[in-house]
Amino acid sequence: METSRINDPRTPPCPPAVGCDVVTVPARQGLEAVDILRRGPGDVVGPVLHDDGGDTLGFLVPPGTAAGWDVPGSTCTETDGRGLILAPEPPVEGSDWLLPPGEADLATDPTVLREALGEAARMIKAADSCR
Repeated sequence: METSRINDPRTPPCPPAVGCDVVTVPARQGLEAVDILRRGPGDVVGPVLHDDGGDTLGFLVPPGTAAGWDVPGSTCTETDGRGLILAPEPPVEGSDWLLPPGEADLATDPTVLREALGEAARMIKAADSCR
């Protein structure tokens, strides 16, 4: 299984038996990032979770991403393969899929996600300054 639909050999795979890390962001920024990723070249966004309250989104990224994640306003949780397996049912109680593993089978490339989250934050800041 590849990590992203852009064939980048530097990005480690996220096989279902191992699981993925999860980058959690505020819902507004996450939704903007999903739009940015889906408008880009190719299908580079993997499965995305949202919580029942709608406050956050969680992007599945390759295992090991948490060790180097440094994006302000977000967190990356290391799962060590505990329970985050790409399956039809959401892996975390109280969540549901925004982009389920049938539509987005591969983990999101953390480099591409980092760029999209930065662009989303800039867009939100610009929009809020116009009010």
